[in-house]
Amino acid sequence: MNSQLAINIVRFVLLVLGQVLIFNHMNFLGFINPMIYIIFLYWYPIRKNRAVFMIVAFSLGFVIDIFSDSMAIHALATLTIAYLRPLIMRFCFGINYEFQTFSFKNTTRVQRITFLSFLIVAHHLIFFGIEILSFSHILLLLKKLVMTSILTLFVCLLFSSLFAPQSE
Repeated sequence: MNSQLAINIVRFVLLVLGQVLIFNHMNFLGFINPMIYIIFLYWYPIRKNRAVFMIVAFSLGFVIDIFSDSMAIHALATLTIAYLRPLIMRFCFGINYEFQTFSFKNTTRVQRITFLSFLIVAHHLIFFGIEILSFSHILLLLKKLVMTSILTLFVCLLFSSLFAPQSE
């Protein structure tokens, strides 16, 4: 087993444990729980097999669903942003993303934060849209979307600065 695979397995397990044991029980202001496991999709190597990435993303969301009793909402949201990741990357990094030599090291901090923000907002939009599933509660959806996205982004940026991968 190569070191990159081992690192990804450890990240997967630690993010799942952190999410289900700590962050699912935080309830800031009564409704805000940061979803830190999304950073796994940010950290996942760019040029790896896309099918494997989709399976891993689904598995990540599904494991969170099992422990959160959330009826596959995490799995659907996580799988969707995994599918959209190349489009989001193309939008955030432009033509540079198309080159085989692309690396996060060659991008600006603003581009990386923008990319992470888009992943988080897309995930939360799908997640809360399915969870609430009513246009009559659009203000509740927007409140949850904005507040949870801000806290999730803050925590993910903190994690990213503390545990940033050496090679991407």
